[in-house]
Amino acid sequence: MTVSEGFGKLKEQVEEADRNIRAAASQDTAELKAMVDDARRNAEKRADKLVIKSDETAVQAERHWQDVQTDWDAHIKRIRARIDAKKASIDADIAENDAESAEADAIDAVQFASAAIEEAHYAVLDAVLARKDADVMAAAR
Repeated sequence: MTVSEGFGKLKEQVEEADRNIRAAASQDTAELKAMVDDARRNAEKRADKLVIKSDETAVQAERHWQDVQTDWDAHIKRIRARIDAKKASIDADIAENDAESAEADAIDAVQFASAAIEEAHYAVLDAVLARKDADVMAAAR
């Protein structure tokens, strides 16, 4: 898979997540909870794969990306701990506060993803340029 194809797959993933989020609004609570559980399992699987891949390429990975991953993992753990701790609460005021916190966490996650997409965009363009430069140099031999 080329880097351009990888970026295209990222776009498809974002569009699929958007469709899923929009569809969630029409679901009843049980269906919505099932969707949330599925999304969490999928996110955990993706995170596990990312950790494995990161371990395989640790020698090549820049320290910055390792710090980002560590920060992201800690952020995810904090969010999930908060969610798990507050699921038992039924008080309306607490539920409202939980909703606001969850919305703020979602905004943070979207902003992080947006930054990651921008970084991926830059990396793909840089890789395309590097490949063109290499092809020109190889042809000049």
